[in-house]
Amino acid sequence: MSKSLVLAEKPSVARDIARVLGCNKNGSGYLEGSKYIVTWALGHLVTLATPDMYDKKYKTWRMEDLPMVPKHLKTIVIQKTGKQFNTVKHLLNRNDVKDIIIATDAGREGELVARWIIEKARVKKPVKRLWISSVTDKAIRDGFKSLQPGKQYENLYASAVARAEADWYVGLNATRALTTKYNAQLSSGRVQTPTLGIIATREKEIREFRPQTFYGLELKNQTGTTFTWQDKQNNTRIFDKEKAEKLRTQLNNKRATIISVEKNHKKQFAPQLYDLTELQRDANRIFNFSGKQTLNAMQNLYERHKVLTYPRTDSRVITTDIVPTLKDRLEACGVDEYASVARKLAQKKYKLAKSVVNNAQVSDHHAIIPTEEPVDLEVLGSNERKIYDLVVKRFLAVLSDPHEYEEVRVHAEVEGERFIARGNTVVKLGWKEVYERGMSASHEDRLHPYKEGAEIADVSVRITEGETKPPERFTEGALLKAMENPAHYMASNEKHLAKTLHQAGGIGTVATRADIIDKLIDGQYMELRGKYLYLTQTGKQLLELAPEDLRSPALTAEWEQKLTQIEKGKLNRQQFIEEIKQYTEKIVREIKQADATFKHDNLTGTKCPRCDGLMLEIENRHGKMLRCKDRSCNYKKNIYKNSNARCSNCKKRMKLYGEGEGQTFTCVCGHREKLATFQERRKKEQDKRVSKKDINKYMKKQDDFKNNALADALAKLKK
Repeated sequence: MSKSLVLAEKPSVARDIARVLGCNKNGSGYLEGSKYIVTWALGHLVTLATPDMYDKKYKTWRMEDLPMVPKHLKTIVIQKTGKQFNTVKHLLNRNDVKDIIIATDAGREGELVARWIIEKARVKKPVKRLWISSVTDKAIRDGFKSLQPGKQYENLYASAVARAEADWYVGLNATRALTTKYNAQLSSGRVQTPTLGIIATREKEIREFRPQTFYGLELKNQTGTTFTWQDKQNNTRIFDKEKAEKLRTQLNNKRATIISVEKNHKKQFAPQLYDLTELQRDANRIFNFSGKQTLNAMQNLYERHKVLTYPRTDSRVITTDIVPTLKDRLEACGVDEYASVARKLAQKKYKLAKSVVNNAQVSDHHAIIPTEEPVDLEVLGSNERKIYDLVVKRFLAVLSDPHEYEEVRVHAEVEGERFIARGNTVVKLGWKEVYERGMSASHEDRLHPYKEGAEIADVSVRITEGETKPPERFTEGALLKAMENPAHYMASNEKHLAKTLHQAGGIGTVATRADIIDKLIDGQYMELRGKYLYLTQTGKQLLELAPEDLRSPALTAEWEQKLTQIEKGKLNRQQFIEEIKQYTEKIVREIKQADATFKHDNLTGTKCPRCDGLMLEIENRHGKMLRCKDRSCNYKKNIYKNSNARCSNCKKRMKLYGEGEGQTFTCVCGHREKLATFQERRKKEQDKRVSKKDINKYMKKQDDFKNNALADALAKLKK
């Protein structure tokens, strides 16, 4: 009997699909049933060949060998996952496999993962596509009922290959050229260099900012209401101190007349549903999460717990086919603190605006919302719980009634000068009930009930003072937003490309931006001080040394626009790649001809034990290390790693110093503990009758665990 081969991206998703399809027979690297065989890719199994696979001379980085522009780029099987590739290849070529169902992530990168494998396996069987936004049993069943022809996604694949090849040509050549020219590890690319440029532009704005002192006037009376002075253009700031003092003298202790009382009924609608960028911004602002932490938590909530929909989306609306499922989704997420609001919402009839339901605004995936899978809040890790809370509250808010209030504006006049006081009275709490439990009149700003024509004797007028502030430095969340819409950071002669940039969705994609920020921090091109990002000396120098085109968001905007055209079948992939090759030759030529020098600002007096050169001190969010200055040597030595292990005294996170058996945890409070002692202490704590489930829960809560030695030690406790 002939069967269909289902190719998923990860084993966890493959197991879910296999269960739904009734594939119960366990094979090595696959699951099989009567009609389907389900296997997986472990992420990418195939990638682009490295330069030395075209010519052995590329094993050594030399300026005279650049640019590297092979006529056609080849793919290779990734060595460490070669066993799984061979399994998939064997299955694809099995005589009883009649067709292939691509079930990798529904997006550009997921398409690339599957198609490269199929091509490398040299299979010419019919292809179908599973395109789903969540991995619940229902979504999988529904998806298999409406499989799409693989041909429909060939242009998506072409755009994915074009993106990968363009990054190979430009990224590898620019990085090698800069690194060999200046004997320093300098990485440059079409997204990361303009991202650094955005930080540099903001720093320039801050540096050039000149603060100005301004003054205001406040009028008070016995009712306790504060009125604020306004000029005829409704400005409240006076930049002339003398004028402010003169007005105060003129108006103090005079009589004020109420000239109008305006009452307006206002409606405030909930903010839109989350796309990935907006979710990353809020998580950074509220919890100080990095973009990567948010994406990792979201990926777990989508893939492992199945309680949220596909994370890598740039849409903030849902499609009409989702509306009939809203009640099931409310039931699934309506537990604990969400229960009362969810119950009420499940009983109402929805009249959802275009800001919530709009098919035209959804590209590949709708906004992030809860699935129909019931949630168990107890099994969520700490980061997962916080992200889930943000998404569910936004979902409940959007389905709730608008917040309604009465806005009151009271205008007063003293000696011909105008003053205004504002107040609000809540009429209907609406969606704000989701966020502000127990909100009552105490949250209101009620005004004294003034009447038009009333007079207030002997008013008191005081001068207020303030200072204009420079633009705020970027947080990771704010930088993600700037990458999405970077028109402000383009040179004046590039502003004509702002529309292109907007249509292209900015620089990078929702799926890659967090990774880019991480790479820039890890490469020490920028650094986090508290919650704000600063350009390092290395970053500043890279921007000066990189070709001008690579520094601008305009280049990436043009690339992304062309990739979108390829996706829509309006541009030939090969035509785009030929342009990229010419551009690669141009930037290498620019770097070769440049007359500049690079100076390390993190050079230490420590000598490299391998080549006797001086070592560089590298510090990022993962820890601190020493690395040889000479890139051809590249000797590294860890100083410490940041860990999630907590101090037994003050419960703060500790640093892990040293290597091998001598590794020691050190805390800021002064507590020191050898890794072996820590492991023993943890084991004793577990022996005080802690269940296997509790240990698993502890491990899950170590979000973004960077310390592999400690992770391994804790993992042993499960056995």
